Amino acid sequence: MTKTLADQIEDLLPQTQCTKCGYPACRPYAEAIARGEAEINQCPPGGLEGVARLARLTGRPVIPINPANGVERPRPVAFIDESLCIGCTLCIQACPVDAILGAPKQMHTILPSLCTGCDLCVAPCPVDCIAMIPRTDDPASEPTGWAAWSQELADDARARHDFRTARLRREKEENDARLAAKAVEKMRAVTAEETNTAEELAEKERKRAIIAAAIERAKQKAAPDKKD
Repeated sequence: MTKTLADQIEDLLPQTQCTKCGYPACRPYAEAIARGEAEINQCPPGGLEGVARLARLTGRPVIPINPANGVERPRPVAFIDESLCIGCTLCIQACPVDAILGAPKQMHTILPSLCTGCDLCVAPCPVDCIAMIPRTDDPASEPTGWAAWSQELADDARARHDFRTARLRREKEENDARLAAKAVEKMRAVTAEETNTAEELAEKERKRAIIAAAIERAKQKAAPDKKD
């Protein structure tokens, strides 16, 4: 199958899904570049090497990373202070590649080998128990951009992001279906109740009519016969 330009651009992105490019994920950024709506220097995790890769593909000139999107840096890893974690799951919901394990009201933990260093789990934490830390004891010597990453890691992160996206979409569709089914059942119950109420009112009216007719007949029998 022939790949579109957006497909080829996406293949060259580091797949950290960090949103630093200004788009919600790597794919939308790739599509924006393909449409000519975004520059090729908006991905700090890809670094200058990433810009060069995109330049070779698109024919655009190599330009420095836009500081508005961030800076090229050693790739950090998220760390959770487990003594402070309250198990709110907000970090799990924020992680774009399912690199956090935990359950509601249970301690969470980061899987360092899966963390892309996107930072997205830090802000939602209500107790500030998450920090981005260097991967080694000598951060000054750590590589940056694609030198700190690999195509294999990028492909793996992309697969987990796509799987998570599909799972969330499926869960939303299933939840919407459940809500729709409940709404239909409630409507049926209301309709049935209204029908029953109408039938009960009709039955009461019929009984009142029967009683009224009986009373009228009794009155007529009790009345003295008229003489001419």
